[in-house]
Amino acid sequence: MPRPTAAQLSYGSVTVVLSTLAMLLLFRTGSGIGIAAVGTVALALGLAVSVTVPAKSRRPTAKAARTSAPVSAHRGTAPAARDEDRAPVSAQSPR
Repeated sequence: MPRPTAAQLSYGSVTVVLSTLAMLLLFRTGSGIGIAAVGTVALALGLAVSVTVPAKSRRPTAKAARTSAPVSAHRGTAPAARDEDRAPVSAQSPR
């Protein structure tokens, strides 16, 4: 399981705190069971928010894409020519 990012931890924590305060003010509960229920719901909501925040993607940068050479299937051989590099059959001179 990958570690959560800073954004995921931040959004989840803020969600837990704000939703707990909002539900306690909205329901005006004073019993221990009510407070425990509000806390449990707030934790579940914070977990849901932190999971849905997209993680930072690990895409290669443009510089890395330009500098990487094509890899051939066999070691020590040059990569095969692309179709765009080859001349059309009709343009080749007859032998």
